[in-house]
Amino acid sequence: MIEIDQSTLDKFKGVSTPTLATALYKRGLRNQAIQGVRPLGAMTESMVGRAFTLRYIPAREDLNGIKVFEDPKHPQRTAVEACPPGCVLVMDSRGDARAASAGGILVRRLMMRGAAGVVTDGGFRDSAEIAEMAMPAFHQRPSAPTNLTLHQAIDINAPIGCGGAPVFPGDVIVGDADGVIVVPAEIAADLADEALAMTLYEDFVVDMVKAGQTIIGLYPMTNPENKEKFDHWRRTRSPQ
Repeated sequence: MIEIDQSTLDKFKGVSTPTLATALYKRGLRNQAIQGVRPLGAMTESMVGRAFTLRYIPAREDLNGIKVFEDPKHPQRTAVEACPPGCVLVMDSRGDARAASAGGILVRRLMMRGAAGVVTDGGFRDSAEIAEMAMPAFHQRPSAPTNLTLHQAIDINAPIGCGGAPVFPGDVIVGDADGVIVVPAEIAADLADEALAMTLYEDFVVDMVKAGQTIIGLYPMTNPENKEKFDHWRRTRSPQ
């Protein structure tokens, strides 16, 4: 797996998913947003972590009875116990929220093991309980039925599609109130720096708009005078 140092991951805490989506689009990557997911609880800070994946396929009834959970090597249970601390468990539930991808007990176990978050393009049962946990969780909508009724857990930590986005193990997953973005591990360090620079300029734009300035020539910067203003603003800005 490609090495990404903690300082790079920390940088992603300071940028929004919309900014990341634009930075990725500039590089020709259009499908890195996990579509249709939302946070269960209020977000106090961004979710950031490396991807650890679980894939479901349509359940085959003769192989997916309730007793499969008695197997200590069941892929869903194994994924929960194997997801490394600081990682985000990302589940490909085929975009189908009619049956839960997981419930409160498994998500709590992830939290106790130090996971950075959990994402599914399906649904969670016990959603009110999960919303109160001290760990970000993103899903499509609540779902009461067990995953066994429709989903069969099959692959752990292999490439998946989640909400239309390709997710490879080790990619950087960033989530906030606007959604979840998948940053390919190969470009994570460069993209973190680029997104931080974009965020700084966006902060400048907000200050200028508050002061009554037009966005024409400012956002995007096409008027050279605004570059001079930005350089001055950046030099005189108080340390945060």
